[in-house]
Amino acid sequence: MAAPVAAPAPPLAARIPGVTPKYWAKAKRALSAADPTMRSIIAAHPRGRLESRGDAFVTLVRSIVGQQISVRAAAAIWTRFCAACGETTPKAILRRRATTLRRCGLSDRKVEYIRDLAAHFVSGRVDPSLFDQQGDEEIIAELIDIRGIGRWTAEMFLIFNLLRPDVLPLDDLGLLKAVSLHYLDGAPVVGRDGRALVNEIAAMWAPWRSVATWYLWRSLDPVPVTY
Repeated sequence: MAAPVAAPAPPLAARIPGVTPKYWAKAKRALSAADPTMRSIIAAHPRGRLESRGDAFVTLVRSIVGQQISVRAAAAIWTRFCAACGETTPKAILRRRATTLRRCGLSDRKVEYIRDLAAHFVSGRVDPSLFDQQGDEEIIAELIDIRGIGRWTAEMFLIFNLLRPDVLPLDDLGLLKAVSLHYLDGAPVVGRDGRALVNEIAAMWAPWRSVATWYLWRSLDPVPVTY
């Protein structure tokens, strides 16, 4: 069998907040044809679809704000954060004192992470205008160089902000749980060997593994979570 052709990244102009990637319908058809289990999951969720989250910097800041706290708490802190900063731009955030950011409800560590992120954008060490020319792993390497951003967060950024079609976040607990439920008769996915098995199963979803992951999330919770 010929290897699947890699799907192109959506152009920057196509990543408008709230817009579904143009490849979505094609990916659904390909996944349904390749995998009967995936076909059933997709059929059970006919209305859902991935949507772009817009601004790269804001997406990453919000991911840091929301780390290890509830969705409700993160929303409240984000509202105060936006009010305190006036603009959610790298330069505006760097102009604010650390004490101002802490009063929004952020921990000292999260303040450090957000300021480091802003510094990366201001200095050009992270340049979103270059993302269209960069591969997934190259972008991940840039992002995990920033304090507070690990591989999982970088992969969520690729899926939800850049709309990259073929990302498989092997450290995502929801993905592992869904694969266990639908493909392994409930057997838990444990350790490196378990993730290797998930990777093998996911080979039939390429080059649409982001889409497959999204539908596996929906099989556990029909309400999409944004990142």
